[in-house]
Amino acid sequence: MRNRIRELREAQGLSQEALGARIGVHWQTVLRAESGKTALGVTKLRNYAEALGVEPDELMQTEEGRMVTVKGFVQAGEWAETWEWGEDDQYTVPVPDEPSLRHYTLHAAQTRGPSMNRRYPEGTVLVFTDIIETQSDIQIGKRYIVERQRADGLREATVKTLWRDDAGRVWLLPESDDPLFQQPIPIEGSEDDTVRIVGRVRFAVSRE
Repeated sequence: MRNRIRELREAQGLSQEALGARIGVHWQTVLRAESGKTALGVTKLRNYAEALGVEPDELMQTEEGRMVTVKGFVQAGEWAETWEWGEDDQYTVPVPDEPSLRHYTLHAAQTRGPSMNRRYPEGTVLVFTDIIETQSDIQIGKRYIVERQRADGLREATVKTLWRDDAGRVWLLPESDDPLFQQPIPIEGSEDDTVRIVGRVRFAVSRE
């Protein structure tokens, strides 16, 4: 993703060597960051922002809209324990500045697994709103981040499409070319676990 490190550095009359000295890195490290050859995780982004006297968001090109931090992964369509990355592995992605979402926090996670590959190729970033914050009703046909708490206390999450059958029962529907992921999953859980909807997917961002 493009950044404004060079633009802001030059506006302040700083050389790459001078900026590197402020951060404690070699000038070639600054060069790689400016050219986009080095990924800027949360910590690196913060270091450059502090050295340039700006907020981290100001370092990123924001013509595309809002910037959202991708903090970890979610299994695409299959239950798996959620995992949050360390700050150095987190990164930001741009999403459209949708007026109806301006007052809500946007969250983001990268997908893993093939069970939603007709809709979300592995590595797609899903940006979602918290269902509690938005207080919105669930809508059949939309895609949601869903969490299951097992009897042993382990929390797992998945993303799937909500679907209602003719009997009115709600299911989690896969969208996959993989024959292993063709059966819908009941959303109500079982005697040993509790299922709840965490958030609604608003945007999907490809990293390619």
